[in-house]
Amino acid sequence: MNQVPALSLTAEIEHWPIAGTFTISRGAKTEAAVVVATVSDGSVTGHGECVPYARYGESVDSVAGALRNLTPHFAAGLTRDGLQQVLPPGAARNALDCALWDIEAKRRGQPAHILAGLPAPTERITCYTISLDTPAAMQAAAERVAARKLLKVKLGRDGDPARIAAVRRGAPHAELVVDANEGWDAETLAANIAACADAGVTLIEQPLPADRDDALIGFRSPVLICADESAHARPSLAALNGKYGAVNIKLDKTGGLTEALAMAADARHAGLRIMAGCMVGTSLAMAPAMLIAQQADVVDLDGPLLLARDRAHGLTYRDSTVGVPTPALWG
Repeated sequence: MNQVPALSLTAEIEHWPIAGTFTISRGAKTEAAVVVATVSDGSVTGHGECVPYARYGESVDSVAGALRNLTPHFAAGLTRDGLQQVLPPGAARNALDCALWDIEAKRRGQPAHILAGLPAPTERITCYTISLDTPAAMQAAAERVAARKLLKVKLGRDGDPARIAAVRRGAPHAELVVDANEGWDAETLAANIAACADAGVTLIEQPLPADRDDALIGFRSPVLICADESAHARPSLAALNGKYGAVNIKLDKTGGLTEALAMAADARHAGLRIMAGCMVGTSLAMAPAMLIAQQADVVDLDGPLLLARDRAHGLTYRDSTVGVPTPALWG
């Protein structure tokens, strides 16, 4: 029997400029700092990208270091299943998990969706994000992209009712979803949600801080409320009951595609609707998330559109849709 060659692992930090500035309730940034995990058997190579997030105590240095520390595990034959026990959910495990999916697909000569037992993916309508700014600036931004079918509006500061009303004026026909990024509190919740309802918003992500979202228990919202920072991997789903009607599944939170697929199945079983989300990264980070997007009610995989440039063989964005990855990119 031919022995499968041992894998080597490298982790590299990359910086990708953002087109302009990306602003949410917690601050602004002008670049996406990502970590790329590469696994190789000497002839076949797999790649995976993650976006470390300071909100979860991560940095590019800590994540790259965690990956590099796994070299001895690879010498001992670490597998994708074994990885789930070696690293906790988070960005480091995501990059490596997705790299292992990629190399497995290439070794077998089969796309990742077949390995996962899923139908072939198809293009999906994706959100396009409007950064947090003044009402006038956000209305102008909305006017520039008013032809898009689905817009995601960043809120989370004082004066949000005026902001969402301005965006609706700028894009009168687009479907709107809102992301407050934990920026509201129990006192402003009702007024802000009412303003969103008046603007025809169909979903609101994470209106309250994750450690204070008990205020949602018993709250009757006219707009679907989606957990983001309150939900990471499968163990977090139980705490969403009675607070949220949807969950944003991001591979950087779940720790990769393996856990994300299992979480999507459990979320459906729990009666939650699914949003397929992302951090701001390149098409390499979006590619495996396209398998979650096939099962999602709302797709938010516009990270590359916010960058000044994308990597080679990137996903195709056409009008309001995002296409499926080619093997030259991932999977």
